[in-house]
Amino acid sequence: MHVVVNGGGAVGSYLARTLREKGHSVAVVEQSGQVVRKLAGELPTDVLVIEGDGCNPRYLRDAGIDRADVFAAVTRRDETNLISCQLAREHFGVGRTVARVSSPRLERVFHELGIEAISSTTIISRLVEEEVTVGEIIRLAVLQKGRLALVESEIPVGSGEPTPRTVAELGLPDDAVLVAVTRGDALILPRGGTLIQPGDRVLAVTRLGTEERVGRLLRGNGGGRNAHGGGIHER
Repeated sequence: MHVVVNGGGAVGSYLARTLREKGHSVAVVEQSGQVVRKLAGELPTDVLVIEGDGCNPRYLRDAGIDRADVFAAVTRRDETNLISCQLAREHFGVGRTVARVSSPRLERVFHELGIEAISSTTIISRLVEEEVTVGEIIRLAVLQKGRLALVESEIPVGSGEPTPRTVAELGLPDDAVLVAVTRGDALILPRGGTLIQPGDRVLAVTRLGTEERVGRLLRGNGGGRNAHGGGIHER
């Protein structure tokens, strides 16, 4: 499978490395020369890294968009991700487009345009890797007949911030699973001993109806900032 990635930041770098390790052909388009030089030293030598605008057809052609099975737009700008995915779909006929969306409220817009989108930056590699479904989370949703929800919560910082706790110490319900943690530009795949700290953004999957409880537990039983829940339904 050939994958073209627009955006070479922390998410794009992780995505490119992960997919290449799994045997896929990968090309990354990144506009910043400084980031391109960094990627050249970090990524496997057979990952093609191109300096250019991922919304410009010229650079997408250089990346092999004409033979791409999947196009993933993972820049920090929603409008850039939307435009480049539309270009890949409409102009180059790429069958599968996946986008990072900073605002969960915009997910519906992307989906209505035929773009697979998720507000979390942490499970895009699963979206790209799956041929039939959109990853392990959707497989779980199918098994549960669509009765699962995604919860994205930011752990409060400052007044009322919780003491750092391990995943095992959170006391989450049995039907809730932490999928990923973002800490600044770092991506963490949580395990029982992973420490959850103030400022972390945590993505969890849980049964519909328990989203608020899971959000409270993640935030240390307080109110706190920015908890988003969204249903996942069978396709």
